[in-house]
Amino acid sequence: MLIRVEIPVDAPGIDALLRSAFASSAEAELVQQLREEGLLTLGIVATDDEGQVVGYAAFSPVEVAGEDRLWVGLAPIAVDQRLRGQGLGQQLIYEGLDALNEFSYAAVVVLGDAAYYQRFGFQLATQHHLHCRWPGTEQAFLVYPLAENALDNLQGLVEYSAPFNRF
Repeated sequence: MLIRVEIPVDAPGIDALLRSAFASSAEAELVQQLREEGLLTLGIVATDDEGQVVGYAAFSPVEVAGEDRLWVGLAPIAVDQRLRGQGLGQQLIYEGLDALNEFSYAAVVVLGDAAYYQRFGFQLATQHHLHCRWPGTEQAFLVYPLAENALDNLQGLVEYSAPFNRF
């Protein structure tokens, strides 16, 4: 198993993984649009011994209160069904957080299972007076500060890039 930054040759494998991991093709189409529009900040892949993509985590820019604050959103994340429950998702997340930290990004947000993401240090965004545009997500929208002062004096709407609004 190799975990690394995605390269162009990975795109078909990422697409296949996303189409098999989710009930619809929305996530695969989202990643394709993010890539085409230059909005894919970071993609982390896990490949098996044959080089097949078996895990993926995408990070793309978000704005906070209408400003670019060097924040990104984690979405989507997928692991091949045969490998779920073995910690691969955790490895993808940690690899992504480490890489983003090295590139001086300030924070990461995610919309997902709070119990799962809190294990990695994500906190409910509402604790910091932050929210996203989708109603009813207060208990599922989380933030992970990478920079020491990332959450200081910030509040308001965290807005994902335009491709997220198309689905």
